[in-house]
Amino acid sequence: MTATIALVDDDKNILTSVSIALQTEGFVTRIYTDPEAALKALTDNPADLGVFDIKMPQMDGLELLRRLREKSQMPVIFLTSKADELDEALGLAMGADDYISKPFSQRLLIARIRAILRRAEISRTPEAADEPPSDPIVRGRLEMDPPRHRVKWDGKDVTLTVTEFLILETLAARPGVVKNRNQLMDAAYQDDVYVDDRTIDSHIKRLRRKFREVDPDFNAIDTLYGAGYRFSEE
Repeated sequence: MTATIALVDDDKNILTSVSIALQTEGFVTRIYTDPEAALKALTDNPADLGVFDIKMPQMDGLELLRRLREKSQMPVIFLTSKADELDEALGLAMGADDYISKPFSQRLLIARIRAILRRAEISRTPEAADEPPSDPIVRGRLEMDPPRHRVKWDGKDVTLTVTEFLILETLAARPGVVKNRNQLMDAAYQDDVYVDDRTIDSHIKRLRRKFREVDPDFNAIDTLYGAGYRFSEE
């Protein structure tokens, strides 16, 4: 099935050029210059993935994502300026799957879109991607069901994005084994898509925050400075 990409940006030139590039690659696009209109449309009928600009008048991309997350876990990529490091961190903390700094390569954007859609499809229906169903992972109070993209801690549901799920799965697969940032990048970002260390660190911080929302004492993901991260089975 052809994937539908929602583009939200107040810059019509960017919307037009990105839309044409995506359509050339076989995607269906829905474009919005008004974030309020985008919110209503995507709440009623989510796309397969959204690409949101952060800096927009009336409602910025961060607020759009925050309000959308109340109803949908649709994957989202943020477009940011090089100076928006704080906004990038906030976006990841709020549930964005990735970000790309302007000016950006359309080839890079398309590669990241394909990678996120592929991971989302594998998480939903592994058989459709010619992947064998994964066995459930149980590590102490952690339960992961990869085929259904479900996570529980102490029996309580924890909602994760595809990227967060893959990072946690990589850590939980071998408790006590340290995974460096490159290994976590390889697990979460395929197709030679470049991300920097800060992106992985932000995902780890967001993972901890989400688990601490259901268990304030959660401390199963350890940081080993200069080495990486590990999952500690209790």
